[in-house]
Amino acid sequence: MTCSENTNVAAGDPLEALDDAVAAAAFRRLVRHLRHRHDAQNIELMGLAGFCRNCLADWIREAGAPLDKEAAREVIQGMPSADWKARFQTEATAEQLARMEASLKKNAPAH
Repeated sequence: MTCSENTNVAAGDPLEALDDAVAAAAFRRLVRHLRHRHDAQNIELMGLAGFCRNCLADWIREAGAPLDKEAAREVIQGMPSADWKARFQTEATAEQLARMEASLKKNAPAH
């Protein structure tokens, strides 16, 4: 299961009633927060929450953004993916990879 498959939408969910402008503002704040927190590695986000910056890029594409994969990642990371990786990404440990695999198993299946 990939992080992109975690799309559990329940009928009557108050999230669905949230104004799109409010939701968009909150999303932009989340992205800016992640851009600032380079120390929050994608592998750590995956291990804890089952999603990362790359997942957010996938999700905006799935929501209809007319971007290719690389352009969507640049929107989220604030720079080209190769630059972000070179500047901020560290090598994943075996423990981090195991934690990520266990975390992804907890993601809700796609509907």
